[in-house]
Amino acid sequence: MNTSDFRSLHAQYDPDNAEPEREPSVDPNAFVATLHRIGAGAAADGQPWPDTSQSIGRCIALADADCALAGLRAVQEMVLAAERTRQTGADGEYLGDRMMEGLMMACVALTAQVAERLQVRE
Repeated sequence: MNTSDFRSLHAQYDPDNAEPEREPSVDPNAFVATLHRIGAGAAADGQPWPDTSQSIGRCIALADADCALAGLRAVQEMVLAAERTRQTGADGEYLGDRMMEGLMMACVALTAQVAERLQVRE
């Protein structure tokens, strides 16, 4: 008689017959693990803020400012590339005024985030 490829239902519900469950390995680069690190104050490089002499709240604020500055740099590089394309590229390659305005609004918002996070609260 052929044996089944599936475990018996009794093995599933009887602890004496059950196979030990393996816990899934936690990949440090997994999406959820990365979200937890960000929530715990990861800086732009994904690591916790290195200065341990500050309070935990201040370290998280500095890490948030670091992330916002990294984002600001990326957006500014896009703005610079778009402006150079407008000046020297073909007309069809320019992003357009609305896209440029959106990029500049992103710069303003990121700058406001940095300024807010760097405020010293007493």
